[in-house]
Amino acid sequence: MGGVELKVLITIISVVFIGLSTRVNGLAENYYGTTCPGLEKMVRQVVVQKINESVFTVPSTLRLYFHDCAVSGCDASVLIKSTSSNKAERDHPDNLSLSADGFDTVIKAKAAVDAVPACKNKISCADILTIATRDAINLAGGPYYKVELGRYDSLTSTADSVNGKLPQPSDGLDRLNSVFTALGLTQTDMVALSGAHTVGFAHCSKFSNRLYGFSANNSVDPSLNKDYATQLQAKCPQGGPDNGVDMDPVTSKRFDNWYYANLKQGKGLFTSDQVLYADSRSRPTVQTWSTDITGFYSAFSSAMIKLGRVGVKNANNGNLRIRCDAFN
Repeated sequence: MGGVELKVLITIISVVFIGLSTRVNGLAENYYGTTCPGLEKMVRQVVVQKINESVFTVPSTLRLYFHDCAVSGCDASVLIKSTSSNKAERDHPDNLSLSADGFDTVIKAKAAVDAVPACKNKISCADILTIATRDAINLAGGPYYKVELGRYDSLTSTADSVNGKLPQPSDGLDRLNSVFTALGLTQTDMVALSGAHTVGFAHCSKFSNRLYGFSANNSVDPSLNKDYATQLQAKCPQGGPDNGVDMDPVTSKRFDNWYYANLKQGKGLFTSDQVLYADSRSRPTVQTWSTDITGFYSAFSSAMIKLGRVGVKNANNGNLRIRCDAFN
């Protein structure tokens, strides 16, 4: 074999191994490169349109993605509507607060993709949600990262499957770590993904226990900044309506690292937020990212990619849905 032929062979082998190394759980960054090359551009256009229509699109889509992946894997099972014979994931109490904007983003993106004959019914709803989530984050000022694709959609969706899978507003660090460890994620991943609370809002009922009746003398949670607590009480009067309150009181519509700076000032809305600074095990990470937005973006991107590998379905245990909200 001549020198030129040998070099060509080595190059081909190298390319093959590079391609194999980028595939995790059957996923690849350019999975639809030949079947639907304009996929990501089409989804992004829909996300841009949705953001222009509703300020809730970014947090709604991001939250929908996490609630999907954390239960039975990133398989679009949370998109399924309940029927008379099956109560689906989205109707579990922990999912009732998911905003319609997140669901609508995926449905509209699926319609846009299916309008292209070469792409019709060839892209999973799980992958469309994955792309839409990345774009929502980026369009709100957050990082852009390459998404891995190739997921199939779930064949099941039950409300019971949600039990105990999602973090709660009152969780301490041990419980949070337990939830994320079950997903194959680290404490650092958990603190990074918690940074998603830099956008969106929460209802008063999710944190009012910190404002009223925290102890026997009806006091406020002492870990809350006093001025912040007063502001929250004005927005959430005891016995009043279940209003929505920005998770980040400084930049609620921009994906940045103010979430961590807020924690240092006692302005974490949930107990599960403030504990990240209160607990010495996670405090150093909060302190670092409160001033290092580049480090936070890098860690968040890495954690999102790892989250996207959880519970991936393939042709053996999933399919490509014709409708995202119903089984084929």
